[in-house]
Amino acid sequence: MKHSLRFRGSALFLALLPFTATGIMAEEASVTSPDGKLVVVLSDTDAQPTYTVTYEGQTVITPSPLGIRTDLHFLYTDMKLTETKTGTVTDDYTLNRCKISSVHYEANQLLATFVSTNTPAPATGNRRPGGPRRNSGAFTIEFQVSNNNIAFRYIIPEDPDRRCAVVQSEATSFTFPENTTTFLTPQSHAMIGWKRSKPSYEEEYKADAPLGAASGYGHGYTFPCLFKVNKTTSQQAGKKGKKAAPVEENIWVLVSETGVDSHFCGSRLDEPTSEGRYTIAYPMMEENNGFGSTGAQVTLPCHTPWRTLTIGGLDAITETTIAFDVVRPLYEPSIPYRFGRSTWSWMVWDDASINEKDLKAFIDLASDLGWEYTLIDAWWDNNLGQEKMEQLIRYARSKGVEVFLWYNSSGSWNDTTQSPVDCMSDPIARKRAMKWMQSQGVKGIKVDFWGGDKQETMRLYEQVLSDANEYGIMCIFHGCTLPRGWERMYPNYVGSEAVLASENLKFSQHADDMEAFNACLHPFIRNTVGCMEFGGSALNKHYNRDNTHGTTRVTGDGFQLATAVLFQNPIQNFALTPNNLTDAPADAIRFMKEVPTTWDETRYLGGYPGKNAVLARRHGTTWYVAAINAEATPFTFDFDFSFLNIKGNTAECFADDKDLSLSASNVKANKKGIVRLTIPKNGGTVLKIDN
Repeated sequence: MKHSLRFRGSALFLALLPFTATGIMAEEASVTSPDGKLVVVLSDTDAQPTYTVTYEGQTVITPSPLGIRTDLHFLYTDMKLTETKTGTVTDDYTLNRCKISSVHYEANQLLATFVSTNTPAPATGNRRPGGPRRNSGAFTIEFQVSNNNIAFRYIIPEDPDRRCAVVQSEATSFTFPENTTTFLTPQSHAMIGWKRSKPSYEEEYKADAPLGAASGYGHGYTFPCLFKVNKTTSQQAGKKGKKAAPVEENIWVLVSETGVDSHFCGSRLDEPTSEGRYTIAYPMMEENNGFGSTGAQVTLPCHTPWRTLTIGGLDAITETTIAFDVVRPLYEPSIPYRFGRSTWSWMVWDDASINEKDLKAFIDLASDLGWEYTLIDAWWDNNLGQEKMEQLIRYARSKGVEVFLWYNSSGSWNDTTQSPVDCMSDPIARKRAMKWMQSQGVKGIKVDFWGGDKQETMRLYEQVLSDANEYGIMCIFHGCTLPRGWERMYPNYVGSEAVLASENLKFSQHADDMEAFNACLHPFIRNTVGCMEFGGSALNKHYNRDNTHGTTRVTGDGFQLATAVLFQNPIQNFALTPNNLTDAPADAIRFMKEVPTTWDETRYLGGYPGKNAVLARRHGTTWYVAAINAEATPFTFDFDFSFLNIKGNTAECFADDKDLSLSASNVKANKKGIVRLTIPKNGGTVLKIDN
């Protein structure tokens, strides 16, 4: 992995500009994206650090507070902007498990220091009982502004009396114009759900909801959070010179965070105010069964994770790399890790499949499909035992198939009993298990039932990842938090669920009925900022072993093929079953044998969150154009070969017809280089183009 980072002085104009607001002299500083479209303005108006964001002259973030509170300082108010430093940041790096393989990052940088206007507090030992030394310090906020992206974080300096501190809260907020709608998923109560294992980022989204709407649980919303700011750009002329209605365009804003590791907690957006202001919130006390701080234990000086905004059209949202641009690898891979496709018996055949006969059937399925892996789910230690498991691993490897094993992360923070349990949470047991797995050639683990977003849990994620790398083991997380730049930070990290994923399709018919709607959200929200281990692309008509009853899939086979492309994760645990080799369309099986799981390039082509989605992904020299539709009426999309610089004008097309029956054919562009795609409700289409 190659990257270069340099900081140099910039001719970018960024001065401290005095101005008057509400009778109080204030200072401003600004920083602009390289293309000049995105502008951030910082201010200390009324002695409150705030920032404003405009995109192409349109305000997308109105004045919003900044600030941070520790057990030493209360740095929200009575602050003055005193010093700024500017520069540029560039970085060229590679990713081997994401939506793009080669990234060039260029941003303008602003370092702005805010200092308390109060008299400094007395020396050590004289801190006010029960609270911090109110505003007796300073902080620096770092902004990096690239085209369509903003990343910012707090830098807390050394304290003359203390080496360590506790970060308790932030004033960081995002205030949107009143003509904004939201696409958000709520944070659930803690210690509810299956065996008290929530929150696990598995709640339902509401699309185009009003700004400031309550979440339902009262705990705000999980990252990433998508907002649509309506922009009035012009008025078209009507007949006989009369004015017609304004032409409305959208500016999209995706809010998230990145760079969270063992040194901090994860965060979310709190319940909004009636004015449309969303503030950063730290974990709930109840998470992790009440154990651990809701803030972050830090050494000074320190910096917080990055808060990120992606701003522009839906192309900017889907193609963003900001989650990876501002983080760095934390350690080197111990071995070259290999990514690919996997069978997974539990998804359709459930707990009963964790036996030698059924697991061999799924190993054979992986071998027949030419896939790299099989995932063996919970209870394998109880149902097979170590000796039989070793035999099964040898059988898989003899068939050219490598093995992932399921583990429970808990511990003492929920009531789950699926085994192996009390292993990943214990450093001695964890290393013993990983040493055994290394000796048997196990390539990865899927670790389930995590405890929330507290720093305690973030430490465990990093410990599991770090230890696993020492033994050449990849890690998938399930029942878990959002990845926050982890694809670049941890070389053996290969995906997280953190979404209402495929297992729900067999738990309730409601999930099946909403499958297309949800699938049309994920390329624009959840999957934009990190790998998404969904575990889908089922070809059974029913989520049951005999394929005759149980919950019923309402989407077409073409839809399932399309989501294999739309949902990005370097290890894909697909939901195919052995019977699909004979009862599924042969063209569907042929496609699934070939579909890659890592990509060199991703391009947004069309769609709207919750309605339809069209993305193009390139693997090597082959493009896959995937489209799905959730609306009641057919969705028509004109694909232009020239848009992707494709040399030819033909493609192989896998498509659902109006009856959701799959067919495969070769299609040729018309004289204008266009292929028209028509996707029915709950249907999908994939074009495969060898360039």
